[in-house]
Amino acid sequence: MDIRRLKSFIVIVDSGSITRAADLLHIAQPALSQQLAALEEHFGHKLLIRSQQGVSMTDAGHAVYRHAQIILRQMEQAQADASAAGNSLAGRVSVGLVPFSSAATLSVDLLAETRKRHPGILLHLTESVGQTYSQMIMNGRLEMALLHGTGPIKGVRFEPILSEEFFLVAHRDFAIEADAKPVAVSGLDGIPMLLPPAYNFVRRAVDTAFTRTRSNLKVVAEVEIVRTLARAVGSGLGATIMPKAIADRIVSESSEPLICRLVSPRIEETLSLCVSDQNPLSEPALAVRDILLELTARLKT
Repeated sequence: MDIRRLKSFIVIVDSGSITRAADLLHIAQPALSQQLAALEEHFGHKLLIRSQQGVSMTDAGHAVYRHAQIILRQMEQAQADASAAGNSLAGRVSVGLVPFSSAATLSVDLLAETRKRHPGILLHLTESVGQTYSQMIMNGRLEMALLHGTGPIKGVRFEPILSEEFFLVAHRDFAIEADAKPVAVSGLDGIPMLLPPAYNFVRRAVDTAFTRTRSNLKVVAEVEIVRTLARAVGSGLGATIMPKAIADRIVSESSEPLICRLVSPRIEETLSLCVSDQNPLSEPALAVRDILLELTARLKT
């Protein structure tokens, strides 16, 4: 098995087209098609289905893609271990940090601590609303992630870290009093809200709270960028309900006085560390995991 064929297969899948993959790999398209054909002959199954829209994986393709990610990571780690033999830890470690959570506030600290303690580790950080981190871990594209939820999901293991409480953040023009007491969800009926899309864990938690209190959740815009959300809330375009770490960030970044209050009934989500239950973490990944756990422990205090 030529390892280059596995690399080419991953690029084809990730780019969505053989033509685009050939450009990225700087090889001729016929040569890339031959590599794919050789790979399919090796495994005895068709791996990709071609169409005018690009390529899509068959069931066999999904299996090969998952194992190819793992094999290439192990090859990279073997090279890093050999190069750093007798020296410090080295290798690439991929981590997902779910947006709209305390996890998203840890990225710079995680980079800094990893560089300080293990300069040989190449840290790859991902913050994405649209991608399913648990699926990326199962496919080998991520080694670990901080995400909302506790599972269970076959193929991954969840380690609950902390519970995040949600706060309302609103401009004073909405006539919500600054009070230490929680604001009732029913009292927010019809107030224009700025929230992430419906598939986001934060949004689902807010939707559930409004449904349970039979209140009208008036979403006027779906925003996936925290900085944009902060500016919009500060401009009075709408209020939002966010985990405390994000609520605090919105308040601190605003030049306008904002109201920040806990909501009642309480809205909360569990932040968990998610890893594969099939593939053990490499030594560099274990080192990054330890740093991540240290940083999340600080959030509890």
